[in-house]
Amino acid sequence: MCRWLAYSGAPVLLDDLLVKPENSLVMQSRHSRLGAEPVNGDGLGVGWYGAVETPGLYRGTHPAWNDRNLQELSAHVRAGRVFAHIRASSGTAIQGTNCHPFRHGRWLWMHNGSIADFARVRRDLALAVDPELFPHIEGSTDSELFFFLALTFGLADDPPPAVARAVGLIEETGRRHGIELPIQMTVATSDGATTWAFRYSSEHRSRSLFHSADMTTLHHQYPDNPILRDLSEDARLVVSEPLGELRGAWHEVPESSCLVVGAGGEEVHEFAPVRS
Repeated sequence: MCRWLAYSGAPVLLDDLLVKPENSLVMQSRHSRLGAEPVNGDGLGVGWYGAVETPGLYRGTHPAWNDRNLQELSAHVRAGRVFAHIRASSGTAIQGTNCHPFRHGRWLWMHNGSIADFARVRRDLALAVDPELFPHIEGSTDSELFFFLALTFGLADDPPPAVARAVGLIEETGRRHGIELPIQMTVATSDGATTWAFRYSSEHRSRSLFHSADMTTLHHQYPDNPILRDLSEDARLVVSEPLGELRGAWHEVPESSCLVVGAGGEEVHEFAPVRS
């Protein structure tokens, strides 16, 4: 499938998130430890919130380990909220518009997993997208269509119920087509002020997802760690797999849950689809 990370905190160089850690996303693009596939070389993307209201976006079809533009960007761009994704295609084309994160207005979205038998349910799901939003769909992935379903159901107003309704529709549609386990997902979305991360699957055995421990504690435990030293006390990371092996640095996000990361820290809530 894919691997991703979401960062929030004081501005840091993208290089410190994507390249320097022991198990960085660039490393995971070749040697993922916990992913469904060890290699995630079907494209990449980085989204960040900076000086203007709309987040910046870089996406490319090269593998992360061989993208010189990513290396150049990472060495110079500094941001306080970052989404990054490396892709392993589940069948749709390797092209820029199919790379995550996806953007609409201030919103970013990225997904690890799949909508099962997407070709069979794609038309029904597409018809559920708000007609005013539909022209903004640029690619052919299940992930982008999932994003626009969530937008249709009110993502910009209240993300958890919007995502719950989108997942409910996907499961209802899939089962109507005889698909027993319609969705597998870890999802992150943000408006630039808050990040929401979801872990859910129809079989209740979802892809891996972790969040970082409190940085104040980690600074005390590892005062000489060069990467931790540059992270602010309020810094938080949500990742498909840990970026290193520091004991106590990572907590697994529970199955069927929503993690909310905002200015006041993080909260974990139960998550379940809402069916019509």
